[in-house]
This record gives sequence, C-alpha cells and structure tokens, in this order.
Amino acid sequence: MGRRARPKEDLDIELAELPPELRWREWMGRVEAVIFASPAPVTREVLARVVGRDCSIDFLIDDISDELRGRPYELVSVAGGWQHRTRKNFAEAIRAAIGAAGDDKALSQTEALILACIAYYQPINRSELSSFFGKEVSRDTIARLRGLEFIAAGPRSPQPGAPYTYVTTKAFLSHFGLETLRDLPDMEALEDAGLLGKDKMLAGEFPVPASDEADQLEADRDEDDHVT
Repeated sequence: MGRRARPKEDLDIELAELPPELRWREWMGRVEAVIFASPAPVTREVLARVVGRDCSIDFLIDDISDELRGRPYELVSVAGGWQHRTRKNFAEAIRAAIGAAGDDKALSQTEALILACIAYYQPINRSELSSFFGKEVSRDTIARLRGLEFIAAGPRSPQPGAPYTYVTTKAFLSHFGLETLRDLPDMEALEDAGLLGKDKMLAGEFPVPASDEADQLEADRDEDDHVT
C-alpha cells in the first residue's frame, strides 16, 4: 500500500511570528494574488480568508493601489468587490496587438436600449418593455441579454399570469465598471436636466442606465441572480 497523503495544514492567516512590516507585505501579496487569479470581482469576505482577523482590507487595497501607480493595470472596485483591469489609456495598444476584447458581449442598438430600460425601471417584465417601446420585445433579445448574464429573472409580477420580471446582475455592474446600482446616474436629475426621457431612449440617446430603487434592487438582485 502507498503511503497516505499528509493532510494539508490550515493557512496561517495571523502570521504572528513575522515582524509587522513583513506580515503586512505578505497579506498584501496574498490579497493581490487572489484578485489576480480570479476572473470575477473578489469580495471583501473572500479576501478576509487569507489575512488576519484585525487586518484592514481597505488599507491593504490602498497600499496595493499605490504600488500599481504607473503600471498599465490597476485595482478597480466593481460589483461589490475588486478586480485587476488594464488602464483605459492602453486600450488602443491592446486592440492593435490582440484585437478588441469582449466582442462576444457587444450589444446591438436594440439590445442596448432594452438593457438600459431594464436598468432604469427594474423589476420590469417583457410585456411592460414592449409597451414602453411600442412594439414587441422578442424572447430572443431577452435570451441574448440573459445569455450574456447582464440580466436575470426577478420577482414575479402581480399582473395576471404572474410573469417573471427582469433585473440587472452583478455581471452587468462588472461589465460597465460599476460597484453598485447606487453608482448609476440619478434618473430624476437626468430628466430635470433634459438629458433623459422616453423619446430620447427610443431615439437611442441615453446615458449609462440608472435606477430609482438602487438600495432595494441591490438586495433583490442578490436573491434573484440565480433564478432560472
């Protein structure tokens, strides 16, 4: 019989034997490594698994960000977590070398308008979307936005038949570089300034989507993101 594999030891998160400066450097390295290795934004709760109980995640992030100044990539706060992203001023160089990134998530004008409407008026069902645009919003368009993980099924509508409504997702926040729905422009302010209205949306003239119910929708989305 072969020898039994030795069980892995638990990760030492406190690092009590290290001097304070080396302990901090190790925590910084762990946090940056976890963020670098993750394809999605990493939450505070996940990062807390690799540092001491009294360690400030925010201070670590600040120090890591300071060290990345002048580098072609940075740490950004999106979708309730942190993620490495290349700086915008290098976008042209990246396209020249490897082509445009994220082409699979490029939206048509119609898809962009519908996504904007969902972001503004969520939770909203397909019938309400169709009424808004004055023509039927196809199931294929909704399926496309769901396939991109920009929207998910929300709570059932109180309308007859209790159709599903649609809400934006964390992937939506991440793709558009937003931390929470509270970072979206205020709809009433945009309307008062004459920058937003149904006519403008129908004409394709709209800013980054916004929501009047950001706080409640943030909680609802966490519950509904996985609904199929």
